[in-house]
Amino acid sequence: MAMDRRTFLKDAGLLLAGLGLGPALRPQFAQALEELAAGRAPVLWLQGQSCSGCSVSLLNSERPGPAELLTRYLSLYFHQTLSAATGDAAREALERAIEAGGYLLVTEGSVPLAVPEACLVGHEPYGRLLERAARRAKAVLSVGTCACFGGIPAAPPNRTGAAPTAQALAKAGITVPLVHLPGCPPHPAWMVGNVVHLLRVGMPALDEHLRPVRTYGQLLHDQCPHFAEYGRQEFATALGGPGCQFKLGCQGVITHADCSHRGWNGGVNWCVRARAPCVGCARPDFARDPAYAFYRLNEGGVPA
Repeated sequence: MAMDRRTFLKDAGLLLAGLGLGPALRPQFAQALEELAAGRAPVLWLQGQSCSGCSVSLLNSERPGPAELLTRYLSLYFHQTLSAATGDAAREALERAIEAGGYLLVTEGSVPLAVPEACLVGHEPYGRLLERAARRAKAVLSVGTCACFGGIPAAPPNRTGAAPTAQALAKAGITVPLVHLPGCPPHPAWMVGNVVHLLRVGMPALDEHLRPVRTYGQLLHDQCPHFAEYGRQEFATALGGPGCQFKLGCQGVITHADCSHRGWNGGVNWCVRARAPCVGCARPDFARDPAYAFYRLNEGGVPA
């Protein structure tokens, strides 16, 4: 599909708005989109121990939409779920991509370090494939809490030794620029926007957990629509009930993300607005603590 400069500038403006960035970066974002569309900025996407939910979330992208994203912009060398090729053809495409190198490597899911055979791509352990691919990558973007911090596959007792991408790369002695986009799943705008940012603008400002500060720099609690009710100690006593959901186990007080500003499913809603407590899915410790309770329904003073 032929596209002109005006289309790239328009889509760049929408992306910048989604990321909360100023219009000064519009030319760079437009050029990054043009490179993506021309196949000059290839992306190699590998999935380890995951449910593919991050890939599904990517397809919920709106600006650009999923059809535009896949047909216009993303030069996907390989993707276990989205690639049309299967079997030997898919495997050969993957090997050609690694041989060419110079791509942005996106990782989804954790790495089974204790039981490498627990996750195979073709007949190769995912961890070994990840090492080969990362050595030829310009940068690595870990999407989803499983790839960033281990996530649910690393929950106790963690029989497979599920570990984040960063730990697997460090064990192999691989140093490559790395960005984390946690969430279960991450918002599609976080993924698309940061791919473009990495390609054209460069490495975004990161916090101590390698998360872009612009996306993960604010505490959800401080942006919560029920913040005033928290201050007045007006707490909900049942799911779906009125009041702040802190005593129902809401993790917004220790979770950093911009969910409240962005909204999900096209900005229609997000967990807290839908009267569900935040489960802290973007936190490094999400699902990792054996004593962690998603919902503290038996906390003192609140009937179970």
